Amino acid sequence: MKASNRLLHYVSISTPSQDGTKTLPSTDCQFDLGNILVTELLSLGLKDARIDEKCYVYASLPATEGRENAPKLGFVAHMDTAPDFNGVGVKPMLHPGYDGGDVALGGSGRVLKVADFPHLKGLAGRTLITTDGTSLLGADDKAGIAEIMTMLERLVEDGIPHGKISVCFTPDEEIGAGADGFDVEAFDADFAYTVDGGEEGELEYENFNAAEAVVEFFGFNVHPGSSKNTMVNASLLAMGFNSMLPSGETPRDTEGYEGFFHLTDMSGNVEKAVLKYIIRDHDTAHFAVRLGQLEHLEKLFNERYGEGSCKVDSRLQYRNMKEMIEPHMHLIDNARAVIEKLGVEPKVVPIRGGTDGARLSYMGLPCPNLGTGGYAFHGPYEHITVEGMDICVEILLGLVKAYAEG
Repeated sequence: MKASNRLLHYVSISTPSQDGTKTLPSTDCQFDLGNILVTELLSLGLKDARIDEKCYVYASLPATEGRENAPKLGFVAHMDTAPDFNGVGVKPMLHPGYDGGDVALGGSGRVLKVADFPHLKGLAGRTLITTDGTSLLGADDKAGIAEIMTMLERLVEDGIPHGKISVCFTPDEEIGAGADGFDVEAFDADFAYTVDGGEEGELEYENFNAAEAVVEFFGFNVHPGSSKNTMVNASLLAMGFNSMLPSGETPRDTEGYEGFFHLTDMSGNVEKAVLKYIIRDHDTAHFAVRLGQLEHLEKLFNERYGEGSCKVDSRLQYRNMKEMIEPHMHLIDNARAVIEKLGVEPKVVPIRGGTDGARLSYMGLPCPNLGTGGYAFHGPYEHITVEGMDICVEILLGLVKAYAEG
């Protein structure tokens, strides 16, 4: 079965995760896809396929005879879709022989425009898969799952020699919890790749250092007619706090290795106000400076408006995997060689985000990231091509062969 056919099936199963819950997984619907994947893995002959109580799907292929000493290689993808945009009732649309122009997304009124996504011209002649404009597609990361499953099918049916292959499909990656319940010991791999990136040929081993911060402001509310030198308006404190952060260091204003402060939520009144941020930077030292800026402003506001007026609560989410990957650069060199052999230009780029692999790399499983062939994730303009997915499957097979051959 082609990877794209699997994708069309998987996206019909709604699996959005939900931020702010204290359960793993955050949504029970992720078990729906997980159970289907276990059944499919068992049908392919992976006899140990299973799903645990936290919704992690594990399976492995024993090494073929004579390849028992080859490195044990793992592949990881996530089952949940982003809660940022509607992920329920996905109705994918196929556009065979795509002409490279604008595409109307069903009857939604939304249009996938070349002006917004110039790379579309390069996809001309392929079969384009889009949404109908009312939901995200879910190629992030069901395309990665489909490609791993298709790779496994090819290994089994074509009798391709391989070392031990382990796979895991995780829940809750989109809310930063994908590695929370990952059993590295049970996974039993020397190295792994997440299949959770963008266009085919993409190869990533650097990602943001990441934290989230909740900043609370506590005011003093009295009648406005008699509040001279008395009232402290928490909402105004919040506005002042945000204005003191670098105005040109937001997601809209940065690219590449440049970090940012991203205000994601705000609420408040005179009595209390809350700002929520995510903080990102590839450079560890710069990242520490950003967190220090928040701490400095907390101190400043408490000195200016009274102790307890401002409270910053920050939490580390994940770290740049680069320092964990650099001792194992064969992971990058082998992937680059495989991609080039397929006639595709490798695109080694920093991730302006994170993957399960970032955390897994610090849990003892070096785990860079590979592209899935998809674009414009987390919204109604998400799209992918049949041919791009086929190339990604060949990249995975090429890696398996490279490590089996030593």
